[in-house]
Amino acid sequence: MAAAKTPPGATGTGGSNGVKGSSRLNGPGRLRGSLRAVGRALHFPVTGTARGIRKATHAHGAGESGLGKLIELHGVNGAGDVMITVALASTVFFSVPTDEARGRVALYLAITMAPFTLLAPVIGPLLDRIPHGRRAAMAGAMLARALLAIVLSGAVVSGGLELYPAALGVLVSSKAYGVVRSAVVPRLLPPRFSLVKANSRVTLGGLLATGIAAPIGVGLQQIGPRWPLFGAFVLFVAGTILSFTLPPKVDSAKGEDRALLAADEQHLHGPHRQPVKRPGLRTVGPAVTHALAANAAIRCLTGFLIFFLAFLLREHPVSGQSAAVSLGIVGVSAGVGNALGTAVGAWLRSRAPEIIILTVVACVAGATITAAVFFGAILVAGLAAIAGFAQALAKLSLDALIQRDVPETVRTSAFARSETLLQMSWVLGGAVGIVMPLNGTAGLAVGAAIVGTGWLTTVRGLLGSARRGGTGQAR
Repeated sequence: MAAAKTPPGATGTGGSNGVKGSSRLNGPGRLRGSLRAVGRALHFPVTGTARGIRKATHAHGAGESGLGKLIELHGVNGAGDVMITVALASTVFFSVPTDEARGRVALYLAITMAPFTLLAPVIGPLLDRIPHGRRAAMAGAMLARALLAIVLSGAVVSGGLELYPAALGVLVSSKAYGVVRSAVVPRLLPPRFSLVKANSRVTLGGLLATGIAAPIGVGLQQIGPRWPLFGAFVLFVAGTILSFTLPPKVDSAKGEDRALLAADEQHLHGPHRQPVKRPGLRTVGPAVTHALAANAAIRCLTGFLIFFLAFLLREHPVSGQSAAVSLGIVGVSAGVGNALGTAVGAWLRSRAPEIIILTVVACVAGATITAAVFFGAILVAGLAAIAGFAQALAKLSLDALIQRDVPETVRTSAFARSETLLQMSWVLGGAVGIVMPLNGTAGLAVGAAIVGTGWLTTVRGLLGSARRGGTGQAR
């Protein structure tokens, strides 16, 4: 048989083309493949984490409704705020002796919080009048804080007076974002999603982002006092862009009206007014007003504890620990409690919100009394955790009551205005905490009186509302 000859141009394992292919595998092509593999390995922690976050925030229809984007935006907001907090705390609080720090913080509160308290009631009603520009309002609040972070980066080094008006601007912008965010959530509910569950997801996303950003901010602070503010600038610029990625329905005000925090129709409308013909009355109902008062007591206690314990633990830190570590322990305890309260609130959904509010307020009152009588480091950390837990769970229960009892036409406005009142309560509690003498037992006794008063003034109304089962509005 004649041997078969391979044509000159044929390919094969031993042909010239096979040799070229082998050279590509062993030469520059293999090097490029190795570089790509290394690049993918280095890139994966970032892309993998981003994909994991996106998968979590967009689950159960949140991606299709737009709620997932709001969760991510709120996470950016929380991370940026904590960067500014780290920078200001290091400048105003930790950089000077305790006595001087109290004066500086008092001055900071007087210059920033006092005008903020006057402006806070105006922000909600003002934003009520521009419902068609909510995305622009959120982006404006983000951009304002980005620019103010640059101003603060110069003030923390020079110690100039521009620090105080810039800090006031940050507070007002943060408040404006919070009011608009509360009004936006009802517009982004996925199918079969309760408002309580949506708010708990948004809040939990912000808490997780804050917990991640806090140690990063502390690390940047070690490089220089400006660096946390540079980080805040980058985050708020990203938030400005993300605000415009929210769905256009956020800017729709169709079917909405303004809410007034009145307890009954007679008080709101009066005998001289004609009864309204539109579905639902412009009133939030007695259950909501009582629940709001209880939440205000918890917020007031929270503001009080933040400022009082900050100075108390600086002067008398936890045994064997520095002041910064002592404050860190209390802060982590409060954060863990807040996250746990949010998770429990999402699990309970809207089951007996009046009873939940009364229970958590009673628990935090009992914890405050116990910590006052048997003052100690462990009890203080436990009180911070219980206060954080109570604040989160009571707020979600208030959200459930608003969803249950407030007519849909005014529900968005009711969320915004209730959040304004809660912010003002926090400021009031902080002012009380800053002027208290540094005596643990006496200070926590005042805290117990604050939350006890709120519980006693609301217990009868909330129990009556729970027996009646609300106003019968559709959920």
